[in-house]
Amino acid sequence: MSQKGLANSLKAVIIGLGICGLIIYFYFLPVWGKTILFSTPDNSYCYLPWMIFLWITAIPCYLVLICGWRIAAEIGKDNSFSIVNAKLLKYISGLAAFDSVFLFAGSGVLYALNMSHSSWMILSIMVVFAGVTVTVAAAALSHLVYKAAALKEETDLTI
Repeated sequence: MSQKGLANSLKAVIIGLGICGLIIYFYFLPVWGKTILFSTPDNSYCYLPWMIFLWITAIPCYLVLICGWRIAAEIGKDNSFSIVNAKLLKYISGLAAFDSVFLFAGSGVLYALNMSHSSWMILSIMVVFAGVTVTVAAAALSHLVYKAAALKEETDLTI
């Protein structure tokens, strides 16, 4: 597969993820929230804080998609191993770490305010674990891409 083909495939996946995220955040989560609301109407005061909280957690996710798009553009320019990509991967790592901490802290606050159930805390811990996994993977890739870019620069200067 050529660099352009790989970049276009990555961009198609990023667009698909963005669309899936919109559907999940703005259709499925409100529908599930209203279903829970109808089953326990005495907890109606919890619906809006949870929805706002979940929508805020979407912001770092979409910033990651923007970074991914920029990385795909660099790959399309045949510049896969560059300092720019290393910095973008480091930024992705930071966003994933922030979103994981924010999700965990927000779930804890909502639980402490009696706006959540302990099962949601367990679910949020699993999601946080996935976010920490993305954080570590992006940080490792950032380090490797930075090393490869430095090596590439060094060999470009000697030839």
